[in-house]
Amino acid sequence: MAWTKEQKHVVTASYLGWTLDAFDFFLMVFVLKDIAKEFNTELGSVAFALLLTLAMRPVGAFVFGRLGDKFGRRPAMMASVLLYALLELASGFAPSLTVLLILRALFGIAMGGEWGVGAALTMESVPTHSRGIVSGLLQAGYPSGYLLASVVYGLFYDSIGWRGMFFVGVLPALLVLYIRRHVPESPAWRKGEATSAAPRANFVQVLSRDWKLALYAIVLMTAFNFFSHGTQDLYPTFLQVQHKFDTHTVSWIAITYNIGAIIGGLFFGAISEKIGRRRAIIIAALIALPVLPLWAFSSGAVLLTVGAFLMQISVQGAWGVIPAHLNELSPDEIRATFPGLVYQLGNLFASVNGNLQTTIAKAHDGNFGLAMALVAGTVAVVIAVMIYFGRERRGVVLGTGADTDTPQTGAMPPGASMSH
Repeated sequence: MAWTKEQKHVVTASYLGWTLDAFDFFLMVFVLKDIAKEFNTELGSVAFALLLTLAMRPVGAFVFGRLGDKFGRRPAMMASVLLYALLELASGFAPSLTVLLILRALFGIAMGGEWGVGAALTMESVPTHSRGIVSGLLQAGYPSGYLLASVVYGLFYDSIGWRGMFFVGVLPALLVLYIRRHVPESPAWRKGEATSAAPRANFVQVLSRDWKLALYAIVLMTAFNFFSHGTQDLYPTFLQVQHKFDTHTVSWIAITYNIGAIIGGLFFGAISEKIGRRRAIIIAALIALPVLPLWAFSSGAVLLTVGAFLMQISVQGAWGVIPAHLNELSPDEIRATFPGLVYQLGNLFASVNGNLQTTIAKAHDGNFGLAMALVAGTVAVVIAVMIYFGRERRGVVLGTGADTDTPQTGAMPPGASMSH
């Protein structure tokens, strides 16, 4: 089936929305040390801003998700993008750590809204057989944003400082103009508006009906968020503090491992269309285990770069399947809310990661490598086990609940064998 111009615009906008969302988030991870110095405080106090951002993302997922279910995916996505860009700009003007922490909490609300509505808009718009590769592309926006932040840090930080990094983060506001001009509303949402004479289903009623699915998804996404944030957020600090690398070395290592992340997301997203969502996730997650020693305990820049590259192939390879997998599992009535909310609730529970890893490192003479390895290794196994005993609905027609491409994968009970 050929793609329409509108479908291409939807995928482009959703990819850029998540890329620029992540770009604005990761600009901060490169300057934690500098902010702590300016405000004369400890690194852990500034890292608390990461916790606040992650912890507030479920609020945004719920608020913007409900707006997306009620008024359409497109306007909710535009509002989220505009808000997170403006709050990023405001962060650069913060006169104190307290004000910065408040702004980063508000930024978390705006950031939390984009992924859910963007993923719903995309998965409801593209051809069913393309969901796997599009899922990988959409999730690749996250490491793409990290890569972009790495480039900005390497090229401009020495000239513009940490405040200037936040000023650059206002650029995503321009994406709203593109969405308004080129991106249509989700066909599934429009169809629901046109054919439903009754009010849309009550959110609480739907969750009460599918509470087991919701609980499973929240726990799963908690593990996934420990997997990504546990291998990404403090890695620049690990390179700066433990290995004493300079700005450009840290930047190039970050660029390299984010290229690996993009490759992993695209590859495993695409292959999930052939071998199944669950099998693709399990294979990707378990790659992390043999890579751990190289990634966390190497001594030279070259070996660390290779380890980080392979680790992010694993992490974002598993993540690359998630947009399609969660949207296929989601109840039709609350698709703009459910995937984003369970994802961001997972973020809430995993938001302690930065402080957890900092505490572990401090207790072991500043060994960030050990702290990151403990978290990454543990959650890789947890993800593989949970996915193995989970469900899969690859090929379900979003908006109707009917399976088409691969009906044998629909609504598998826990413990069922993996699809072909």
